[in-house]
Amino acid sequence: MPRLRLDPPRSEDEAPEVEVVIEVPRGSFLKRGATGRVDFVSPLPCPFNYGSVPNFLGLEGDLLDALVLGPRLPFGTRLRVRAWGAVTLTDRGMSDDKLICSAYALTPAERRNVLRFFRFYARCKAFLNFWRHRPGRNACEGWCAASLAIARAEPLRGPWRGPRTRF
Repeated sequence: MPRLRLDPPRSEDEAPEVEVVIEVPRGSFLKRGATGRVDFVSPLPCPFNYGSVPNFLGLEGDLLDALVLGPRLPFGTRLRVRAWGAVTLTDRGMSDDKLICSAYALTPAERRNVLRFFRFYARCKAFLNFWRHRPGRNACEGWCAASLAIARAEPLRGPWRGPRTRF
């Protein structure tokens, strides 16, 4: 069980290392789920490499989400990287943590930009859910420690069969 931290990690020793599989390369317009299926085509390119941690289930029953800052990584890339924090979203009333990963500690400006993106993303997701007739609250709940998000996740036991909830 990871040690819980509420303040930002100050060194690599304090930031947990996770394996991430990239599902949406930075700059891509295609939003894919963990199964590889296209969820939707975005009108805006993704500003981060977006993927999941293949050995943890998030609170909403899908693989634990992770984004990786830095240069574009190809679809399917697997890498071990430090998680410097997490952002918690509410999507259709379900909590959904997103690990924020990078090869280096994030600057305050990078943290603000990540939060700004997820606040915008939550509003867009609310519109998409309304259009798809999927009720429930959508919001960005803010920043939390990566260790807290990992502790809330469930270790994956057995093969991954896809999310429990239709997205």
